[in-house]
Parts: sequence; structure tokens; C-alpha cells
Amino acid sequence: MIAEEIILAPIVTEKSNNILQEGKYTFKVNKNATKVEIANAVEKLFGVKVLNVNTMNVNGKKKRVGYHQGRTSDWKKAIVTIDTDPKNETYLGKGGKETKGSKKFKDSIEEFTGV
Repeated sequence: MIAEEIILAPIVTEKSNNILQEGKYTFKVNKNATKVEIANAVEKLFGVKVLNVNTMNVNGKKKRVGYHQGRTSDWKKAIVTIDTDPKNETYLGKGGKETKGSKKFKDSIEEFTGV
């Protein structure tokens, strides 16, 4: 699956807005996506470093229109924790020389908050 098929929509609720300061973002994701696929999709789409992914399956609710009764569809929710203080990584290269990693990550998702 490609990243656009995995992340379907952001979830904006009062509770999800309260945890934004902790670097946690909530998304509606594809039901078949794994935690690793979700983390890779968020890193690719938004350019942030993902630290943790928590997922949960949400069951559909019973709905009724007049005499007829049905259900809404089940869906999957992911709470993604990002690194709010990204730093360049250093590691030992050839010959024992210290090398700095060149990846630079953002510290928030601007598209999510509407900034």
C-alpha cells in the first residue's frame, strides 16, 4: 500500500486536541495497515520522526431510520507519537570517525493543526 492509502483522515476532537502538546496525533487509517506501515506513511507524508504508534479498532454503531435498523462500518484509529525535539544523530563511520546524520525532521505536523 502507498502512504496515501494508509492514512485516510485526521481525527479532530476535543481529546485529540488536548494531546497535541505531547506530540500525539490521531488519524483514521486503513483497517489492514500495521503499526510499521502507519509509522512509515506518517514519516513520508509529513516529514516527522515517529517514536510510537498505538492502534485500536473502533466498532460501528447501530443506526436506525424509521423501521429499518443497520450499522455503520467498523474502522481503525491510530495515535502517532512524534519526536518534538529532533536532533541530528551521530554514529561511527569507517575508520572510527564520528559522522553526523543528515536527516532533519519537523517538530510538528502543520497540516493537522491548520497553521
